[in-house]
Amino acid sequence: MFSRVYSCAIHGVEAKKVEVEVNLSKGIPSFTIVGLPETAVKESRERVETAIRSINLSFPNKKITVNLAPADVRKEGTALDLPIALSILTASGQMSPQYLGGLLIIGELALNGEVRRVKGVLSAALLAKKEKSHAIIVPESNAMEAAMVEGVDVFPVDSLETAFDILNDGLSEPFDLERKSVLIKSKKYDVDFSDVKGQEATKRALEVAAAGSHNILMIGPPGSGKTMLARRLPSILPDMALEESIETTRIHSVAGILPSDEPIIGRRPFRSPHHTISYAGLIGGGTYPKPGEVSLAHNGVLFLDELPEFKRDVLEALRQPLEDGMVTVSRASERATFPARFMLVAAMNPCPCGYFGDPYIECTCTPGQIDRYVGKISGPLMDRIDIHVNVPRVRLEDLKSNKVFEKSTDIKERVDRAREIQIERYKKNKIFFNSQLQPRDIKHYCGIEDDSQALLDSAMKKFGFSARAYNRILKVSRTIADLDESEKILPIHISEAIQYRSLDRKLWLEV
Repeated sequence: MFSRVYSCAIHGVEAKKVEVEVNLSKGIPSFTIVGLPETAVKESRERVETAIRSINLSFPNKKITVNLAPADVRKEGTALDLPIALSILTASGQMSPQYLGGLLIIGELALNGEVRRVKGVLSAALLAKKEKSHAIIVPESNAMEAAMVEGVDVFPVDSLETAFDILNDGLSEPFDLERKSVLIKSKKYDVDFSDVKGQEATKRALEVAAAGSHNILMIGPPGSGKTMLARRLPSILPDMALEESIETTRIHSVAGILPSDEPIIGRRPFRSPHHTISYAGLIGGGTYPKPGEVSLAHNGVLFLDELPEFKRDVLEALRQPLEDGMVTVSRASERATFPARFMLVAAMNPCPCGYFGDPYIECTCTPGQIDRYVGKISGPLMDRIDIHVNVPRVRLEDLKSNKVFEKSTDIKERVDRAREIQIERYKKNKIFFNSQLQPRDIKHYCGIEDDSQALLDSAMKKFGFSARAYNRILKVSRTIADLDESEKILPIHISEAIQYRSLDRKLWLEV
């Protein structure tokens, strides 16, 4: 007596097809699972047996062998409970195999037969579409998530008994979901730039960063609003396309942090890890590799507050994802690659005490302490940050003012126009925004006339800018010109871009 049910196992962010084979044979009653199951899969024996008995079905009093094929690929998690139970019921003749062909099944079983929520359902639905399976059976609480994948019929079940009934009686009407309305609803932000009083220069720098997808570093004393400003950056970024939302949601689903009432992530992610985070927590890792903060920030913003307080090895690990847009985590048993394309927004104090240059509170740091503090950020990492901006203390006049400050929607309109210009300009290249320009591209797309070149040459000599700063000034100037809808990079654009190299100019030492 043999049966086969199809399911999947998650590796990285991808789902791999798993054939759940069950054979019932004569011999001493036993229940064995083979095919590289890890602990949670092995423990499914007790859950499956108890769940089958709880719905008044017969558990076979035979030698039961469950093979999870391919047998050389590790399987983890609890999503194989439901397919194992259904395969046993089919092998014992209690359930018809008629509707099992081309059907993908996942779900965790409770002892009373309920089907519980599992991780990675979106990846499973994408696998079903790729394998041309006609349908997928998922836990009821995962139904909306699975239904975001077009072209796959989703059948939610709340219990083993429900799954048993629909597979015996025939598949009913699939779960229906209006994908566009769900995506639009999930795009609303709870914060707005109009909440921030004053800091117009910093808002402008963030607008430039958003328009060209430039990484940005904010330098200022405690309480100047750096975190408040960073949290509002996603609200002025371009809307996520459906493909981006699915890609981001898949990572959050695999990590098990996708809210049950939010089937898809329509807002740009904002991740703000504490400076005590470990290497694995930021980049990803574990015995079985899981996504870290850089992957959870995919298509969104990664905010690192108190940048110099992060461990050196943790900061240096950012260099690969900032360059490649992905991270690869290798372990003895497997290797996983996670997407990690994000905007880096960092914040730091100008000195260890935080008050160097403050007009009201005296700084207690020595010049050597300030240099050592800033020196914690390596040159290669700074090489990947295009914009440095000083964030001064908020003026009392701005705090008392009843002025209505510019809303995120107004800023976003300008950012969207600038992004459209860049998409049109680079449509023949694999470039989507100005921050991706390489040195050979800068020469082609960021050409400047004599007056602009003279201004840049003067700044290079006066402030001692490096070659990398030269290229970054040109890239940021190109973005500022795009915001002005100007084909040429003018001296005013160069001048503003020069102002965004505070760290190169050691601006606080001039106070």
